Amino acid sequence: MKNYMLLGELLTDYRLYNNISQAEFAAKMDVDVRSVIRWETNQSLINSGKEEELVEKTFIPYQVIRNLNAVVAIPTFYDFTLRKYALAERSNDLPSAEWIKEQMDYTSDRIRNVENKSDVDQILKYIRYHDNSTKLVRPQLIEEAAKLLPELNLIIFDKAGYYSGHCVFLPLKSSAYRKLKDQSIRENQLTIEDLSDFRDGEKPFFHALEVTADCNENVFYLLGAILRFFKALEQRDYIVSAITTRRDSYKFNEQLDMKLIWENKLQQENEEKFPSLRFSEGNFSSFFLKRSDYHENSFNVDKQGANPLN
Repeated sequence: MKNYMLLGELLTDYRLYNNISQAEFAAKMDVDVRSVIRWETNQSLINSGKEEELVEKTFIPYQVIRNLNAVVAIPTFYDFTLRKYALAERSNDLPSAEWIKEQMDYTSDRIRNVENKSDVDQILKYIRYHDNSTKLVRPQLIEEAAKLLPELNLIIFDKAGYYSGHCVFLPLKSSAYRKLKDQSIRENQLTIEDLSDFRDGEKPFFHALEVTADCNENVFYLLGAILRFFKALEQRDYIVSAITTRRDSYKFNEQLDMKLIWENKLQQENEEKFPSLRFSEGNFSSFFLKRSDYHENSFNVDKQGANPLN
């Protein structure tokens, strides 16, 4: 992540990352190019009424804009590729699975089930932002998965009410799971007919399509909800699978005792952003049985379940 001290540098890097000119950015924001020049050279801040539009048009997290669009800016680390921010360098890395397991009972009222078309649109917007076509599924698939498995189809917002992250799990039929495993199909080829109700008594297969958030605090709440669900499922035989592209996600899955089944670089269309596809699977029973031996992390959750970074 890069440490941004002023808003102008962030906006300049946004243009460079997206390969657009000042004039194109001005048109996107419906302002004249002189306004963009003043923003980028820190001669003026963005009108507070324009902040929401900036978040909508750039998909930069609101908290990053709010931190930097101030007379006294709050320095903020941000990565355009990951769409993730942090307030300190030591908060850049994803917390360990063991630490999250110990803290997983803490919740937030900013997280809820995926409930409507607007929620699904935000999820798909994130996937499109990353040009990750392998995960660009039909909206109806997410909508149906959210009905069948509301506990693992979640969306989280920041305190101002802006989208901050989500997790999408698909309850799959065994036939669909095997096709993903043997690479007969890709995630974006899954259909509603490939889903099943895990409560029907058969061995359930849960496929993690996406788990992401704009900062580690929000990742923590999503992962905590996921672990609580599978902790309650300890007595059942089940399989969790995931096709990861990010290295930190793969490392986290390893901590959960998920096993690498295959790795494929040939299918990936943007190797700079997503170096490879890795299919992992596992059951979290052994992970929950492990003796905890974790160290204090870079952020702490208080006893009321609220995070001081909120």
